[in-house]
Amino acid sequence: MPKKSSALLSIILILVLPRTVLSEKPPGEATFSPDGPRITQDQIVSGHLTLNQLRKAGLVIFATPFNHSHGYGDGPQNPADATTPGGRPTLQGNATFLRVNGLDAQSCVECHSQLNMDTVPPILGIGGAGGISTSAMFMPRIIDVSDQLQMGEASFNGRLINPPALFGAGGAQAIGREMTSDLQTLKSKALNNPGLAVQLLSKGVDFGVITADSHGRLDATGIEGIDADLVVRPFGRKGEFATLRQFDQGAMMFHFGMQPVEIFGPGTDDDGDGVTDEVLIGEMSALEIFIATQDRPVRLPARGAARKGFARFNAAGCSDCHRPMLTTTKPWLDFSFRIVDTVPSANVYYRIDLRQRPMGFKPSAGGVEVPMFSDLKRHDMGDGLAENFVAASGQKNREYITAKLWGVADTAPYLHDGRALTLDEAIALHGGEAASARDQFLGLSVGQQAELIAFLKTLRNPSRPNADIVH
Repeated sequence: MPKKSSALLSIILILVLPRTVLSEKPPGEATFSPDGPRITQDQIVSGHLTLNQLRKAGLVIFATPFNHSHGYGDGPQNPADATTPGGRPTLQGNATFLRVNGLDAQSCVECHSQLNMDTVPPILGIGGAGGISTSAMFMPRIIDVSDQLQMGEASFNGRLINPPALFGAGGAQAIGREMTSDLQTLKSKALNNPGLAVQLLSKGVDFGVITADSHGRLDATGIEGIDADLVVRPFGRKGEFATLRQFDQGAMMFHFGMQPVEIFGPGTDDDGDGVTDEVLIGEMSALEIFIATQDRPVRLPARGAARKGFARFNAAGCSDCHRPMLTTTKPWLDFSFRIVDTVPSANVYYRIDLRQRPMGFKPSAGGVEVPMFSDLKRHDMGDGLAENFVAASGQKNREYITAKLWGVADTAPYLHDGRALTLDEAIALHGGEAASARDQFLGLSVGQQAELIAFLKTLRNPSRPNADIVH
């Protein structure tokens, strides 16, 4: 499709997606459903709603500009804990926004709306990435812009998080859940065989070794790139969330001050803002299903320079972490509530077939191919990319989950905080465990580096995401 047509379609998608007027609805009557009543978990479990109906409901939650009648914002400031959602202050007493620690947007789509940043003008699309102006500033205690601390920089001890694109998220979650199942089986093997060093290998990714003694105590010192519970967490730049639902729970509270019923209970106004039941269990389910059923990114044919670039990508060692392809053993993704991280098969309430539209993952040996260019493992990226987050250790501040490169051509800026404006800048800033691959890239001639970048430019976002929801 010509770029002008693609851009026009993206604008059309934003203009004609289903809507519901929310701004004047009083507390207790606010609705996120495009057809009226709020969606419940019982409706989803009963099977009375089609996948398209669920996706429409999830889209409305994703795109709703929440307001105070929905429960937007925190209540009175909590003097004992003014940084955790629920009792945060607001900026200059405006009673709405804080911005430097959440309460920084009205809707998910504000930060996930850039479909293609590789064109002029950029192309907008629901589910895309975010620019630097939409980056979250997570839980800082110090912001010293004028360098009164004389650190030689503007001190900031929170986390600056640039929003990633959400396309293909269901495939990433399916890979993560299957890897978790594999690792839990290997943990059981270690427990049943005291003294045996069990290699933690899943889908070709090595997470180290684990052993157990005769008293059933595990030695986790040999585990690499994952927490000691052996749960693969594909979401969050630090690999913090095993499922999209868990990410969404935190996002609702941090960005909007919207409290999910599944965390605080029905009829509870924990933040004291005068609104209860701010996000129902069924609404959280619809939101997760919508995000998990986003179109997958695409890989354009690599010809000429791009074909040579893929060979250089592999030869430099980039693919050691940015695995071009991981494959599931099953073609579907199960959704659970309540979630048991170590038992992905627990409490399943809904299932989607990843081969079907709009996901469209390619079938392979009973499962599907997930070409996300990641190993879903955390790596130490060195001091140059280290954060200064007050709530994390030095090592944790240097560790990041391997970024998924599918769609990378369209999703500038790069790295966890958007500091790299181009792909070659992003590669040059790699350090720690990635230093060897970085040096291999920097040792190439200008022409050879251009070939590798040409390959990365074949990794694109979908051109028509969410087109199936348009009326």
